Amino acid sequence: MSTIAPSRSSNGAPSDLPVTLGALRATGYAHRTVKDEIRANLIERLSSGDDPFPGIVGFDQTVRPQIERALLAGHDIVLLGERGQGKTRLIRTLVNLLDEWSPVVAGCEINDDPTMPVCARCRRLDAELGDVLPVSWRHRSERYGEKLATPDTSVGDLVGDVDPVKVAEGRTLGDPETIHFGLVPRTNRGIFAVNELPDLAERIQVALLNVLEERDIQVRGYTLRLPLDLLMVASANPEDYTNRGRIITPLKDRFGAEIRTHYPLEVADEVTLLRQEAAMPAVVPQHLLEVVARFTRQVRESPAVDQRSGVSARFAVACAESLSGAALRRAAIRGESDPVARIGDLPGIVPTLRGKVEFDVSEEGREEEILQTLARRAAAETFRSRLGSSDMKDVMNALAAWFDEGNAVETGDIVTAADVLAGIGEVDGLGRLVSALEGSAGESPGVAAACLEFALEGLWLTRRIDKDDADGTITYGIAPA
Repeated sequence: MSTIAPSRSSNGAPSDLPVTLGALRATGYAHRTVKDEIRANLIERLSSGDDPFPGIVGFDQTVRPQIERALLAGHDIVLLGERGQGKTRLIRTLVNLLDEWSPVVAGCEINDDPTMPVCARCRRLDAELGDVLPVSWRHRSERYGEKLATPDTSVGDLVGDVDPVKVAEGRTLGDPETIHFGLVPRTNRGIFAVNELPDLAERIQVALLNVLEERDIQVRGYTLRLPLDLLMVASANPEDYTNRGRIITPLKDRFGAEIRTHYPLEVADEVTLLRQEAAMPAVVPQHLLEVVARFTRQVRESPAVDQRSGVSARFAVACAESLSGAALRRAAIRGESDPVARIGDLPGIVPTLRGKVEFDVSEEGREEEILQTLARRAAAETFRSRLGSSDMKDVMNALAAWFDEGNAVETGDIVTAADVLAGIGEVDGLGRLVSALEGSAGESPGVAAACLEFALEGLWLTRRIDKDDADGTITYGIAPA
């Protein structure tokens, strides 16, 4: 009889978990499928009010209910949506719905359940060892597999192929243990995701038909039926879905649910997404993040932009991160200890965002001009939304009156916050202005200067004062007669 020493997980599994089949059975363990496991855990999350999909923003009333219904129904899912809508992020959160620890036959390539082994190796060991069959434990994070579909992906990559090394060891070609399993069977008893499924060659998509319907795999000419237990989720861009590439009809038919994703529907959701995803080592004030959010929405809605490719959330994230970088640059050059981004930093970073937008061919050569116009429009919208109320009318009038007296103030990408504040002196209602834009977070001089500069930009955009921009220095002054 072969002997294998019981092994413990090297992935931090609790030491009190059973390490043999007999000990596992003694705990009362009962096998359940991945979809049953996800269903039970999702029901528990929904019942307790816990978030089943942490970090997913803007889908609460649209995509989330559809995902929840599909998972509760035990369906495989394909997510359709333009780039940067969070499809992959959403798929990866599904791992949280798996049990934290799952028992497997130690050393099994396809993670067989010790109580119901399916591969030839584990069935042989089960017959030989019985209750002393060694058991190891996998964390939920190890039960997720993902493949970006590319034209060079092969059936062997996904399903498996003959392993020449095992054949060279003396086994016959007809021996099922000579198979090198692909990504799909290696994710058995877990979640397998295919990103950009239409990019997978149609003949390769055929290899997934049995996985989705019959729940088994076929490898070359082997007489092999290997029942798999997994949830399959795929993502696709609708443009690829219908034109450049496509999901073959039999494969589409095997997915239980087809769900459309979308960009955030509300500005507040876009801002929340920015705070969650953008790495901002310097302060980017709330009102400026709102400008970025509105800017992104303006680009998505612009007729000058090819809307079929979409405008990714990465556009907004890169914009916010670049604003943070501009603040750090100013602080490094001028020795500021409180780097805070300001609205005047935005025009300088707009050119760096051109590569993230597909423009209509008729707009060739005007890309930067279009983006700058949309950025100004976003700033004007935010100004009207945040400072256009009757409560702030007297503060705006006081600022405009100061310029009507012939005064001017300079700012720019390397002008410090202290210089901006000193340039305008005492401002009646500055505290109210800062509070209206930043609430209780606006106590620092850097944030105060950012709020003041935003108010000046808004007055210029509404044509109440003049503005001159030359060589990186911005001068706000009186409106021309």
